[in-house]
Amino acid sequence: MSLQGPIIVVAEMPVPAVVDQLAAAGAFPIVEIRGHELAGAARSVQPAAIILADPAPADMVAGALDCTGQPYVPVIARVAGHALAAFAGALPVDVDAPAAVLVARLRSALRIRTLHASVLRRIAAIREHGGSLPDMPNADPLDDATVIVAGRGRAYPALTLAIGERVGLIGALSLEAAAGLLKARDIDGIVIGDGFNQRIVEAFLADLGNDARFRDLPIGVLYDVGADIEPERLPNLDRHMGDPKRIADRVLPLVRIHAFAARLRRMATSLDQKGVVDPNTGLRTREAFMRDLKRAISDAGDRGDGLAVARFSLASLNDYRASLDAGRIVARLVRTADFACRDLDGTILVALTATDLGAAHVAARRIASVLKHTTLAPGCDRGTLDPTVAIAALKSRDTIDTLIARIAPDGMVAAG
Repeated sequence: MSLQGPIIVVAEMPVPAVVDQLAAAGAFPIVEIRGHELAGAARSVQPAAIILADPAPADMVAGALDCTGQPYVPVIARVAGHALAAFAGALPVDVDAPAAVLVARLRSALRIRTLHASVLRRIAAIREHGGSLPDMPNADPLDDATVIVAGRGRAYPALTLAIGERVGLIGALSLEAAAGLLKARDIDGIVIGDGFNQRIVEAFLADLGNDARFRDLPIGVLYDVGADIEPERLPNLDRHMGDPKRIADRVLPLVRIHAFAARLRRMATSLDQKGVVDPNTGLRTREAFMRDLKRAISDAGDRGDGLAVARFSLASLNDYRASLDAGRIVARLVRTADFACRDLDGTILVALTATDLGAAHVAARRIASVLKHTTLAPGCDRGTLDPTVAIAALKSRDTIDTLIARIAPDGMVAAG
């Protein structure tokens, strides 16, 4: 991807190494300014990205971004050592890192800007023609981000606490378990703590770098490893030392933007499906689910096919985080012929087409088992949640109301 500008570089003194590397990577035009000129420059040139080569006050950067509007404008801050960027939304890059790292991170961020611009254009086009679509989620992306913390050494408990206070957390005591979670869940970052052989960590990072699905994944490691990995393969790989809270503060800005990109992809899927997909979970919206279920009941009656509906409930129905995680997991598990939604009370409804009661029990228990082992309860203990499941098979005289009534919460039983 080309580094299409304008790109503003903010520095009190010339930084030829940064500018030359950006130019060599194809960035154009590049606008070099001093800190006090940032707001005016942002207003006049409407930058695609801002590089803070020197620290800049947070209010100065925020004021400049107010002048740019949408789509997303990435801000990349060069920071010394383990310091934090003054602007909380900036993506940090160590000032001593090779210039290729800054370029790769900028390219990664610009991919998200391009995705955001595409989604905004499609939303505008649909609204212009009077179409309806679900609202774009506008909460902090960290609210629905999930990070894996892998480790088995002394730093592991403190790292899990520092990360888990801010975002959804999954702990892994081995890199094999972490690799499985990356493929099974929507993950927005991984922090690799101590307790692992460095050669194993190197091999794990090399595998991630060879898989395009994880190209933009934020990765924090507590080792000086991965130096031979090309920055373009893992542009958001950083090596950390020191206080776990400081490590979390350095990793989470990258996690936030990764979660934002995941949100945009779910919104794009919703647009592809003409608004029937909930951009928060990837499941159908409740209204679309009920329409499809009514149609499925009619088809099953005409063809004599089986149909079953299962309701999955977690221990805390009203916990947004647990319900969100469960919805995204179910979206990955349901067959193409089946469909699901998150109900008003946070439970998950799944319609199993061409399925009799016996087969529905098998499918529901499989889903419940995955939820049990991969969904975490809210609070400091972050324990697993035991889902409960209720199943109803379609009867000859059923309507949508009577079918749904038979899986009401009062009739739930514990999942095996």
